Parts: sequence; C-alpha cells; structure tokens
Amino acid sequence: MSIDLRGVTKHYGPTSVLDHVDLHIGAGSITAVLGPSGSGKTTLLRIIAGFERVESGTVTIGDRLVDDGQQTVDAQHRGVGYVPQDGALFPHLTVAGNIGFGVSRRERPRVEDLIDLVGLAGLGPRYPHQLSGGQQQRVALARALAVRPTVVLLDEPFSALDANLRAEIRRDVARILRDTATTAVLVTHDQDEALSVADHVAVLRDGQVAAWAEPRALYQDPPDMAAATSIGEANILPAVVKGNTAHCALGTVALRAGGRQVPDGPGKVLLRPEQVALHLSAAEYAVAATVVELNYYGHDALAVLDLAGAAGEAGAQQVLARIPGLVAVTPGQTVWAEVTGTARAWADPPRSVKLTDVSSNSGPTD
Repeated sequence: MSIDLRGVTKHYGPTSVLDHVDLHIGAGSITAVLGPSGSGKTTLLRIIAGFERVESGTVTIGDRLVDDGQQTVDAQHRGVGYVPQDGALFPHLTVAGNIGFGVSRRERPRVEDLIDLVGLAGLGPRYPHQLSGGQQQRVALARALAVRPTVVLLDEPFSALDANLRAEIRRDVARILRDTATTAVLVTHDQDEALSVADHVAVLRDGQVAAWAEPRALYQDPPDMAAATSIGEANILPAVVKGNTAHCALGTVALRAGGRQVPDGPGKVLLRPEQVALHLSAAEYAVAATVVELNYYGHDALAVLDLAGAAGEAGAQQVLARIPGLVAVTPGQTVWAEVTGTARAWADPPRSVKLTDVSSNSGPTD
C-alpha cells in the first residue's frame, strides 16, 4: 500500500523536528530517508508506525487515514512491520519462536516458509545468541513480514554490521522486499545504502523534505548544493556560466542538457569525483595539479588534488578525483586533471546593494 504524509508537523518541547512534511511513498516501492543526525528521520518513521502522534497534518496508509492530529489508529492496528536497528529479538525464543511471535495459530505454518525466504533454512531451533549479526537482522525482517504487513519500516537496520556483511544483507533485504511486493521505508545515514537499495530517496534537512527523487536523478541533478553534498562526494567549484557552458578551475565544462536553466554570470558547478580523470602526462584540455592525498580502496582510489600545480601555491583550490585502483599515483606527484561528462550548475544569488545616505555629505539646502 502507498503511504502519504501531508503537512506533518512534530515538536519535542520547543524544538521543531518535522515541519510540514509532505511525502508520497508508492505502493510496493522502497523509499530511503536520508539525512544527518537530528534531521527527523527516526521521528518520521515512528509517526508512520504509530509510535508517535502528529501535531498537525495527516498520515494515510493506502486509503486509510491513520493519524490527523485528532484521532489516530493504534500501532498494532496499522498493519505495519517494524525492523529496529538492533533487531530487538527475544533472547529466550528460538528463531522460529521469534518469527512466529504474535502470529495466529492458523498462520504458524508460514514460519518455516519465512525462515527459508530470508536464507536461514535449518536454523529455526537456534537462539539469537547463536546467530551472527547478519542472521539476527534476517530474523528481525522475517518477524516483521510474518504478520503480513502492508508496510515495512526499517530504522538503520544494517548500521551495526561490518562493511562487507552490510552490503550483502542489504542486497538480500531489498530482494526479499521486492519479491514480496512490500512497501518499505528505510531510514539511513549511509549514502551508498540509500542509493543502492531504494527506488526513491528523500533527503531530510531542518525537518523538511529538501529533495525527493530516484537515486540516479538525485545524484546527477540535485536541486541545490546542500542536497548535492548530502548524496555522495561532490566538487562544488566557482564558475562563470555562459550559455550551455561554465568556466571553472578545471577548464570549460558543458552543462547538462535538459536541466534547469542557469542565467549567464557567476555561479557554481557540481562535478562528482568520478568525473575528474587523471593523466600522467600533459594532455589537451587537462589542468596541471598536484596529488596531496591518496585514499586507496583496492578497486578504486580517491585522490585530493591541488589545482595550483606542482608548486603548491598558497590559496590553491582542491578537488577530489575518483580513479581506478590500477592507476598508480602518489602524494606529491604532478598529474593533469580533465573533466568528463557534463556538469550541474547554479547561479550565485544576486549581491545585495547597500545604499548610502548621501545627504549626510551634502551641504545645506534652501
């Protein structure tokens, strides 16, 4: 079922946590809610679940109004499954017991099917302390699915797992949710997680939805610079826009066709690190730079470049370049950086003009 939030507002004391939030989550889709700590992500999830009440606005699940600030449907009657960060399994119950908790006797045969669905075949008799962290999260997901929910809410469910396991589990969870056509909302602070798992990403900032789009669109064409820096690494460079191009410290770059029109004049351009290609010798259209830092990840590396060139003059502009791990560069090395692809641009806001009172400098008038 779909989820609709309209004008949802929530305060904790004098602090505004959610400020007239509007958000539509399509039936059968996975939406990731991304934002820094304190942006209202978990509060938004708890309001959908029914653990918190809205002060104003409405929450609708399917065609059912579940909260309008005056009347509310209790959490246990909303048909919502909830997967918390730590799994919150009952330590005295087995895997099968945890998954079947709260399930009617008639539905108990589904427990074994759910154990198989989440990849834990044969582990039904085990207890939570006998499972790995990833297996515990699979049990938590199966328990949420056991009650045949219309919606599953996941509150940073992978954050306690190590990096390799986290990637594996989130792929499996996304597959299970899609196989069961379950509407899901995933709260996360992990940008990679949001981009790789979700059909849509909502960015919360200052208690409001600052951006909402498909992952690719949000990454390539963010609505503003704050959204750009909240989704992946970003080079935001001063530029002069003229027509369909912009001139910046990395040279003249083409602006994205079909994007928002940007007036000629001073502005900023967004270039993702993977758009900055490096050459080991001078090349046409490339700009000399010095490698000042290198973070190596095996499959690729992230280089910090000083665009002042090999001399490293004071006031140099620095950019990030994501390069293949096979490209061997070292700090202090001179390279040549070239932009690939097109850029997203924004115009600088107009400068305010301070009016001076010239009458104070003028002589007396008759």
